[in-house]
Amino acid sequence: MNTKLQLRSFAKRSAFSLVELVVVVLIIGILAAVAAPKMFDTAGDARDSATRASLGILRDAVELHRAQNGTYPTAANITTAIRPFIKGPFPRVQTTRVPGPNQNALVVGSTADPLAVVASSTNGWVYNETTGDIAVNHASCIAW
Repeated sequence: MNTKLQLRSFAKRSAFSLVELVVVVLIIGILAAVAAPKMFDTAGDARDSATRASLGILRDAVELHRAQNGTYPTAANITTAIRPFIKGPFPRVQTTRVPGPNQNALVVGSTADPLAVVASSTNGWVYNETTGDIAVNHASCIAW
C-alpha cells in the first residue's frame, strides 16, 4: 500500500511548475544577452580583416610601382599610379575602429617617419611618398 502512495505522489509531480520554467527561461535569457554580442560581432571582425587585407594589397602595389618606375608614387596621384597593380577600384577603409567620416578611399600625404596619423584630415589612408609607407589614418589602426 505504501508503494501505491509513492506512485500517486510521483504521478502528480511529473511536470515542472510555472515558476521553475520562468526561472530557467530567465537564466537562458541572461546568458544569451551576455554572450551574444561577443559571438555575433563577425561583421565587425570581417571589416577589420578586409581593411588589413586591403592595406597589404596597397603596400604591395606601392612596392611594385617603385620596382617598375624607380620611385614611389606621389601622394597626389597614388590612387591612379598604382591602379595597374590592383584589381578593381582603390579600396576604402572599412574597419569598425575608424569613425564614419574616415571610412573612405581618400589618401592624405604625410612626411612623418615613422608614419603618423594626420588628425586634421578625414581621409581614410595616410601615405608617405618618401618611404612608400601607407597606413590607415586612425590612431587605433596606424600600427597595422
